Amino acid sequence: MPDRSDRKSELNAIEISGLRKTYAASGKQAPKEALKGIDLAIPAGSIFGLLGPNGAGKSTMINILAGLVNKTDGHVVIWGFDQDVNPRQSRAAIGVMPQELNIDPFFTPRASLEVQAGLYGVPKSERWTDELLALVGLTDQAESYTRNLSGGMKRRLLLAKALVHRPNVLVLDEPTAGVDIGLREMLWANVRRLNEQGMTIILTTHYLEEAEEMCDEIAIINHGELIIRDRTSVLLGRMDGKTLVIDAGGPVDMPALPDGATGEWRPDGQLAISYPPSRLRADQLIDAIRGAGVPIMDVAIEAPDLEDVFVDLTRG
Repeated sequence: MPDRSDRKSELNAIEISGLRKTYAASGKQAPKEALKGIDLAIPAGSIFGLLGPNGAGKSTMINILAGLVNKTDGHVVIWGFDQDVNPRQSRAAIGVMPQELNIDPFFTPRASLEVQAGLYGVPKSERWTDELLALVGLTDQAESYTRNLSGGMKRRLLLAKALVHRPNVLVLDEPTAGVDIGLREMLWANVRRLNEQGMTIILTTHYLEEAEEMCDEIAIINHGELIIRDRTSVLLGRMDGKTLVIDAGGPVDMPALPDGATGEWRPDGQLAISYPPSRLRADQLIDAIRGAGVPIMDVAIEAPDLEDVFVDLTRG
């Protein structure tokens, strides 16, 4: 992979301003505004999460970035190239691993990569087909017809196809949907390696624990609008709620709790106390519980995860 480290401080990988997309009326269906003036900048060299419920506009945005869908209004700049001014360069700067398995069943993986490279105008002397096959673990299947590959192997081939032209930006659209644990681990190991080499990664996923683990920053869109964008750690800190879980060694009476805290007994016999960290400290709760004569055999604190934030922000 080429060294992109000198570009990280010079520009954003993606700059989107006022992006709108309205699909025309069809039959009895009224016009649909899929994107409603999105403004978004994605830093070069980052792993960036693009999240939202089904129908939020994620796929429309990705297809616009890839040059597959024409925008209604706004500006898109990819790696410094304005889509309207330099469409060829902007498309060459981005690779997309789609969610759909759009692979010719009569090609071998090697042939698929060679054809894809040709479509991007990559000279034969600059192609890295063997490296790509090794990268995604398809060396042994290089000459097999893709129709005979497993679903997981086809997803590996999709990743390799997205990389044939050595893009600066890689978009992964639901890359681990329906795949096994082994393939998921392989994919994320490759993503980290590519990112360490300077490639910007944009990830859409319904597995929010993946986004929480992988992404430096996250943007959430809903109903075609950007509702929040921030560092992952900041988003997780938005939820003013934690749960103190106490093993009391057996059922006891519910102790009196400070204002703002609520308790319940879980089916496993543990006492779970929800509280707002902005107003109560864990040691205050522990002192109150101990003062009520409740034995404390063990204690743990559960913090909200990205799923809690996502549900809270997209509710309704």
